[in-house]
Amino acid sequence: MQGKMKAQMFYAPGDVRFEETDIPQIKDDEVLVQVKAALTCGTDLKTYRRGHPTIITSVPSTFGHEFSGVVVEAGKDVTKFKVGDRIVGANTAPCFECEHCKNKRYSLCENLQYLNGAYSEYVAVPSHILKYNFYHVPEHLPFEQAALLEPLACAVHGSDRIPAKVGDTVAVIGAGPIGLMFMKLLSLKGCRVIAVDLSDYRLEQSEKFGVWKTVNASGEEHIKQVRDLCGGKGADVVVEATGFPEVWENAVNMVRPGGTVLAFGGTKAGTSITLDCQKFHYEEITLKAVYHHTPYHVQLALKLLSNGQIDGSLFITGHYPLEKAIDALESIGRQEGIKYAIIP
Repeated sequence: MQGKMKAQMFYAPGDVRFEETDIPQIKDDEVLVQVKAALTCGTDLKTYRRGHPTIITSVPSTFGHEFSGVVVEAGKDVTKFKVGDRIVGANTAPCFECEHCKNKRYSLCENLQYLNGAYSEYVAVPSHILKYNFYHVPEHLPFEQAALLEPLACAVHGSDRIPAKVGDTVAVIGAGPIGLMFMKLLSLKGCRVIAVDLSDYRLEQSEKFGVWKTVNASGEEHIKQVRDLCGGKGADVVVEATGFPEVWENAVNMVRPGGTVLAFGGTKAGTSITLDCQKFHYEEITLKAVYHHTPYHVQLALKLLSNGQIDGSLFITGHYPLEKAIDALESIGRQEGIKYAIIP
């Protein structure tokens, strides 16, 4: 397809311009997707403010990575999709060849291929990502809900890697989109979930996602409050979903002896934490990190959205036109909603 499209173009941190650019030209093994809905994301907000070393390697560049849409052009070698198909996918795919991939640690792939450009009218999907991490969207699933696939896959990956089981008490620190996804997934597992956040608004929102109790973290005694809810010993599992080092430390102090802390929120480069080594050792605490998603968890996330176990509508606070995408990102930066759908 020849011609121009509207897109949010990243030039530098804080410098994103809504302008015309060329519609991407596809290869024989790629498809061109007309974006029907894109979503705001904390990663895109950080990219707007600070740039991103792997997603944006040259400028100007389109950006944004959570979207769904319709195939409007398919290369002659594409057999998985055809023009008119409703599709959605993840923003990366592992190579399946490096050492980590051979050990089935796909989220650690040394050669992840990235897809970028959700805040545009059209996106070209590279063949490797198309083959391994793109799927048909069921007719009953709205585009904006299907676009939740990638972040939900990350939360599914994280929840799958912790020893949370029926009857366990799990504290989730951070009631942003990822934290809320963890809350719902863990409640589906049969866990008693405690939502911990600084915002009363977010804590109120968390009650829609199956939580048992809420604790406002602004108080000095919030760690004790969580421990008291767990009989004074602490939670069986604590999920950190904020990305602040001090919250990682708080998470360790909330967990019971023998418990597990999942450090899921990514911190800034160069940051560090301080642990009470005696507590860490003698209480046999497991501190675990989980990053990104895998093709298996992407498929599982789509299943959860499609069958209604995860109600995607609960995550969509409102809608913005494509030209107002930065306003939408700034809005979530002010914690004024969960996610906003960007409609080209």
